[in-house]
Amino acid sequence: MERINIVTSKGNPLTLIGAELKVGDKAPDFVALDKDLKELRLKDFAGQIKVFSVTPSLDTPVCNLQATRFNEEAGKLPPGIVIINVSMDLPFAISRFCSAGGIDKIRTLSDHRDASFGTAYGVLIKELRLLARSIFIVDKSDTLRYIEIVPDITHHPNYEKALETVKTLTK
Repeated sequence: MERINIVTSKGNPLTLIGAELKVGDKAPDFVALDKDLKELRLKDFAGQIKVFSVTPSLDTPVCNLQATRFNEEAGKLPPGIVIINVSMDLPFAISRFCSAGGIDKIRTLSDHRDASFGTAYGVLIKELRLLARSIFIVDKSDTLRYIEIVPDITHHPNYEKALETVKTLTK
């Protein structure tokens, strides 16, 4: 399934591949690799509130800031919440990025091999084979509670609104 007029890059329209998800939907499963090449799926985070911070590439300034911001916020959150950055970066590049930037409080996953996350969550960009900048918050029972697909992939997401949603799920 292809969707247009959802995101742009500097005003240029892009095509997203995958179904449109809505708040209240069951979070779809996926397979992605961590920086050690271990396959991880949704079930590997069972029983936790999951914040999927999705970035096109950690090698770009906005993506770097997004991962860094969520890494800082992760240290302030109570137990039972995991922040997971998903990008199309190779696991080796992700490992290098985390080491160089002191990123140690969030999980990082590569969707490069199968584009499983991007397709399942409807954020795979057809023209670039990158993921659209977005945030998905999934509760402990794997229900989507927050979705933000940033209209222009070069802009930041609404960090405050996403973090406020996380706080409401911990009450």
